[in-house]
Amino acid sequence: MISKKVTSVQQALEGIDHGMTIMLGGFGLCGIPENSIAELVNKGTTDLTCISNNAGVDDFGLGLLLQKRQIKKMISSYVGENAEFERQMLSGELDVELTPQGTLAEKCRAAQAGIPAFFTPAGYGTEVAEGKETREFNGKMHVMELAYKADFAIVKAWKGDEAGNLIFKGTARNFNACMAGAAKITIAEVEELLPVGALDPNQIHIPGIMVQRIFQGTKFEKRIEQRTTRKKE
Repeated sequence: MISKKVTSVQQALEGIDHGMTIMLGGFGLCGIPENSIAELVNKGTTDLTCISNNAGVDDFGLGLLLQKRQIKKMISSYVGENAEFERQMLSGELDVELTPQGTLAEKCRAAQAGIPAFFTPAGYGTEVAEGKETREFNGKMHVMELAYKADFAIVKAWKGDEAGNLIFKGTARNFNACMAGAAKITIAEVEELLPVGALDPNQIHIPGIMVQRIFQGTKFEKRIEQRTTRKKE
């Protein structure tokens, strides 16, 4: 049995270099690869293009890379929780490509499936469609979107085995599922790493063939972006 297991986050991230394009799973702060992001900060890798649903918050998630000016370009859908992101974007320090959320997910999934491009009605008639091919289908105009091309995809799962099979928990499935296998190399960090055969095959969300490296994380804060509670009466 081929083992995808590596012993540390440092070994998992070997080969990530300046100027590369990296996909990072998660939705808000839910299901983000916390250990890998922290190691990217420690590595000091710069000029990164990051594909992620959002940009974390000021002091957590991708916000840590933004603080260190390690991200050159962000390809995202929602970025409203990060004041540093806003500052860098408005000052021209950061190149930003805002993408409709469904389109972002499909561009990942298309790369995962080996599909080079697809047509979507989302964004037609807006600046999202500028410079792109458009075509009519069934009386409705569509925009052609290209699948992403990334050097690495870094995803976070609840459980995994040494062959790279992954199980996500609850809403942490989000963008992790469509990013796994959507880059040249996929790295999975997991909360629990088990021997091959320990996972129920019927529960596996992503098969190991889509993962090249897997490691067990050592710390997960699992922060919540916003919490609203009932006022005390």
